[in-house]
Amino acid sequence: MTVNLIKLCVGADSVEDLTGWIAERLADKQRRGVPAEQVHVTRMTPKRQDDILDGGSLYWVIKGIIQCRQRILELRPVTGEDGVARCGIVLDPDVRLVEPRPRGAFQGWRYLDAKDAPPDLGDKTSGIADMPAAMRRELVELGLL
Repeated sequence: MTVNLIKLCVGADSVEDLTGWIAERLADKQRRGVPAEQVHVTRMTPKRQDDILDGGSLYWVIKGIIQCRQRILELRPVTGEDGVARCGIVLDPDVRLVEPRPRGAFQGWRYLDAKDAPPDLGDKTSGIADMPAAMRRELVELGLL
């Protein structure tokens, strides 16, 4: 049974900030000749790895709203410079917009069951995807999206 993760996207004001950051990091890795992959390192390793790797995604909360997701490709052990074991979440760099949903603050990551995950923005909502991020956020806060 597929399960997802949800996490706050700290420091990003919009999906565009996130995609820009991803592009910069991948380009930097290519310049340095290291594998150009996006790995988000987190302190805790999920126990439900098999369920996550069965099609799960990382849903990003930006400015208090679930706004996008990235497919999780791999969960790998990583040891920090301090010698502490962590988890590297390898993500598909393709960021998919999802139906915006408010979400309160929390620490770390949380599991998000597939049945509770917001759907991708599809053809019927393409106008929403074309809106500026600030407008989408304001409409969600007003309860109109």
